Amino acid sequence: MTTRYVSGPQLARLLGDVPQERPYYLALARAVRGLILDGRLALRTRLPAERDLAAALGVSRTTVTAAYDRLRADGYMESRQGAGSWTALPTTNMTAVAPARRNDAEGDPRYGMADAPTGPGFIDLGCATPAAPEIFDEAVAAAVAELPRHAAGPGYQPAGLPELREVIADGYTARGLPTRADQIVVTTGAQHALTLLAQLTVQAGDPVLVERPTYPHALGALRRRGARLVPVGVTEGWDVELIAATMRQTAVRTVYTVPEFHNPTGLLMPAAARRALVEAARRADAMLIADETFAGLAHDRTAPVPPPLAAFDTGGRVVSVGSASKLLWGGLRIGWIRASAPLARRLTLSREATDIASPVLEQLIVRELLLRQDEVRAERAAALLRGRDALAAALRERLPGWTFTLPEGGMSLWPRLEAPVATQIADAAGRLGVRVVPGPVFGEDGVLEDRLRLPYVLPPETLRVAVDRLAQAQAAVDAAPAVRPSLPAYV
Repeated sequence: MTTRYVSGPQLARLLGDVPQERPYYLALARAVRGLILDGRLALRTRLPAERDLAAALGVSRTTVTAAYDRLRADGYMESRQGAGSWTALPTTNMTAVAPARRNDAEGDPRYGMADAPTGPGFIDLGCATPAAPEIFDEAVAAAVAELPRHAAGPGYQPAGLPELREVIADGYTARGLPTRADQIVVTTGAQHALTLLAQLTVQAGDPVLVERPTYPHALGALRRRGARLVPVGVTEGWDVELIAATMRQTAVRTVYTVPEFHNPTGLLMPAAARRALVEAARRADAMLIADETFAGLAHDRTAPVPPPLAAFDTGGRVVSVGSASKLLWGGLRIGWIRASAPLARRLTLSREATDIASPVLEQLIVRELLLRQDEVRAERAAALLRGRDALAAALRERLPGWTFTLPEGGMSLWPRLEAPVATQIADAAGRLGVRVVPGPVFGEDGVLEDRLRLPYVLPPETLRVAVDRLAQAQAAVDAAPAVRPSLPAYV
């Protein structure tokens, strides 16, 4: 049985303004069901007693009893005498469109990049990474010219080239977080950074709090360490009070968060939430791993952006992960970790047993690009804004039932579908020449089936064609006869 629970006031706050429909108990049941499907209310979370929720909502206990009865009947709640009631998922009716099955260790391989289909007319919306910036050739030429200076040595710098570490440290200082070069460890991409941190800080069976939705490969790195993942919903933003309660109830000692234009929602964590999250981690004696891969990708470069999460930390418990892949180019497999100097030294020693050091030439290219990152950011902001607006306009025209919030940065929309059929739509879209990633890949427990991630890094005209095909996929799913599967819908 779960150790997680929500109180009556907490659930009432999550529910917000329940539509005043008649009968009200049905509206209340639908609202609770929406929290479960959206991942904001984790599975096997104990729900408040009927009397407590009724008092928090200001309704009669009879109304809450009827809502709970409906949730049980629909399969979204399970109960046992003496143990209370908790959230669940039903074995639902699926359409005849064949669903994809997930590989629990890594997510469905059909939504990864290794075997992605290619060919004329194929559109890949599974990868949120743009092409190299316009100044890339100039940066490469400058790096190649600099390379002979390093050729006299062994070429192994486990912590990274000193000149690159200085530039990365200066970038944090400019963002309001004073940083020295000895606090930076250069890695072979952000995924490598996350793997190093997991190896050093997570033991098998350790509870690790993760956002839902979140970056799938981070979940993979944590699973490989044998971590017990504890999800908290952030689809509508960070509820730090609920996060803090989850940290207390599950005794987590590590938290993975994406505060900078969150992947896949595009949300930006406000300064107040950052401060509160760091304080909650301090009280729980937990480490915070802040994935800042999408930092620097604000669409409006004049809009204020909060300081890094680590700027609110005075105890060295926030570790930041950065990457060249989104701002600069995915082909540059260079990332970095910002940590306390002692932890940086431990990470440097740890990585020597795996890849020893990152490629010198790629580090030099990244340094040249970071020295001109204002130009890169301006180019990215203009292109991403065009793509975002083109994708949003096409969705509103062709799929008006899909709802979404326009992000202020990042690279993707996170639309809510009209029904929990994301996996079927992804399969149907693949047959029509569009690869998209369904919501469940970004979380645990089979929820988020009413969501898709739609990057807007491709040209506007390509995005419009992709949406036309998604509309055809939606129509195919809608037209398919409903059948009952022999296996549970969520696997």
